[in-house]
Amino acid sequence: MSAAPGRDRRPASGAAAAAGAQIQRRRLQRGMSQAELARRTGLSKATLSQLEAGLGNPTVDTLDAIAVALAVPLTDLLARHSGDGTVHLPSTPAAPGEPTRELLRRISGGHSLEIWRLRLPAGTTVDGVPHAPGTTEHLLVASGRLLAGPSDDPRDLGPGDMLAFAGDAPHRYRTTDDESADVTVVIASPSAG
Repeated sequence: MSAAPGRDRRPASGAAAAAGAQIQRRRLQRGMSQAELARRTGLSKATLSQLEAGLGNPTVDTLDAIAVALAVPLTDLLARHSGDGTVHLPSTPAAPGEPTRELLRRISGGHSLEIWRLRLPAGTTVDGVPHAPGTTEHLLVASGRLLAGPSDDPRDLGPGDMLAFAGDAPHRYRTTDDESADVTVVIASPSAG
């Protein structure tokens, strides 16, 4: 014997509950009713209501349709935190003798921003993999010296220097033989949809 619909239902997973909360949050931010979002996505209002309550297991196709209707990147619906309030990320030690990369924060809303901390030991070269078309990288050097930027036009950078360049082409980061570098990297990519 199965339970009556909607009775004793529990969230299908933490990810489903987080996605449901993000769907509701983004819908309300846009002043959109459940009925309007249901119409735009082709979902029933009951299905949408269950998803927002975290009581379903949406497919990637369903989440993609909702993301398109809300004009947000799909990844926004998968975020477990709302992004509201202050975010403090304490410093972490660098791994000795090897490059250390940390994703510090991903910020979305019409575009996708990723903030990374890149720590390179002295005498290190890292070749950057080209990102999606239209991506721009921004570097802000906290300490050290490095040669960085497009592979065919790298720039010499020191503390306090900022460099922005097309991240959809080959690029490189190279420290001097006697000095490590600590760099904040912001990658801005056009959002899908």
